[in-house]
Amino acid sequence: MAFTADHSERCRRDFPALRRSAEGKDLVFLDGPGGVQVPTAVIQAMADFYETCNVNTHGNFAPSREVDRRMHVARETLAAFVGAAGPECISFGQNMTTLNFALSTAVGRTLKEGDEVLITQLDHEANRGPWLRLQERGAVIQEVKLKESGELDLADMAAKVTKRTRVFAIGASSNALGTVNDLALARRLTRAVDALLVVDAVHYAPHFPIDVGAMDADFLLCSGYKFYGPHVGVLYSKPGALDRLPTDRLSVQDPAAPYRIETGTLNHAAIDGMRAAVEYLASWGTGGTLRERIVDAMSGISAYEHRLARSYHDEVRRLPGVRLWGPDFTTPVRAPTVSITLDGHTAGEAATALGARGVCVWDGNFYAARAVEILGLADRGGLLRTGVSMYTTQHDIGRLLEGLQALG
Repeated sequence: MAFTADHSERCRRDFPALRRSAEGKDLVFLDGPGGVQVPTAVIQAMADFYETCNVNTHGNFAPSREVDRRMHVARETLAAFVGAAGPECISFGQNMTTLNFALSTAVGRTLKEGDEVLITQLDHEANRGPWLRLQERGAVIQEVKLKESGELDLADMAAKVTKRTRVFAIGASSNALGTVNDLALARRLTRAVDALLVVDAVHYAPHFPIDVGAMDADFLLCSGYKFYGPHVGVLYSKPGALDRLPTDRLSVQDPAAPYRIETGTLNHAAIDGMRAAVEYLASWGTGGTLRERIVDAMSGISAYEHRLARSYHDEVRRLPGVRLWGPDFTTPVRAPTVSITLDGHTAGEAATALGARGVCVWDGNFYAARAVEILGLADRGGLLRTGVSMYTTQHDIGRLLEGLQALG
């Protein structure tokens, strides 16, 4: 169904943080790419866990069996969220970065000296650093070049996927520039040389329906706190892919997927909160199955966010001294994340001034340090980033524009 401005106003009632103010000013949260607020349903789910079954798994008593049930339901729910075959494809961890370090370590043990790993200049360091570390094992790291337009150089991508490539780690969408990458091309290229495709979907997951079947990714990672849940990392593994990796695990750990890469006791209450976050998103869609409701809801929310971000993009470009970075909104698919620089003000100065007015935005490189460096912005304080979420309104965008105009 369509997600409209009226739906956005209604959903705002579900987020307690949106009723807060600071120093007498109502807060405008435009910092979604760094982490969104959570609805009451998620808060209540986590509170209920602590109130009713705060025990460990696999015990022979009722509260423990309830934890087992909730963890299984959470895996089923996250499988529906990404379009996975089943709960055995979903592993949980402390965060995406920790899971990717564990994944890269395991993959690294299968590589021979001289094998190549391909990353991109656009990506967040969480999908660069873990793979760069494999140079210590003799792997050769290649980079796909970033163009000034904020898009990857597809010819360079094609040239750098060779018979020596064993892994291609690529972001689905840039958290700094809003670029959505050509994953279909990445899959065609990697399939031709039998290389693994590892997709960082942290910035993609809040804004678009994910279909791991269509992507045909071997591994995909995302983070709950970007799509209205708590801080939990999620790893999707194609059936059979995780079972072939020599992961770090204790002798007492279940060696089967999805447990094979999970170490220690998980954050069960937060994982139950993740389940609640996905169900909350699905409540804004229609359909006979959870997956159908998720896809319908995310499609509607995506279209709403795109319209709102485009309106900001079109308005802010008219302000004197503003430069926009990243693809414009004529691109068929683009995340609702808009980054700018301003003549006469660093991004940090602008963010501080906006923060004093109750407008929350991020400045800097957002851990996409290589992209900011390539664009020549590292010594200028990076970018001023605005992110649109499902609870963002036109009034919020107006507050932001007023604050930017006041900078002069």
